[in-house]
Amino acid sequence: MPDASPAATTVHVEFAASLQRHQACPPQRVARGSLRDVLEAALAGTPALAGYVFDDQRQVRKHVAVFVNGQMVHDRQRLALARGDRVVVLQALTGG
Repeated sequence: MPDASPAATTVHVEFAASLQRHQACPPQRVARGSLRDVLEAALAGTPALAGYVFDDQRQVRKHVAVFVNGQMVHDRQRLALARGDRVVVLQALTGG
């Protein structure tokens, strides 16, 4: 019998506190799909935060780091997320 729980058909998305200082966005579950689709769904109710995560072409900004299941994502264009994946989005820090 297939698992009908939300975790079986969705992706868990959360945004680090460094991003939530712009606008609160609690952890949530959204339908699986491409990384962009998942982030668009997770940010649908928080346009101020979406503007910080996405550039004018709706691509994830370079200063935003995305981790899937604990691994940093380098290919943000073709990544398809699977059910149960955990996505964490945070501000990438640079400098010295």
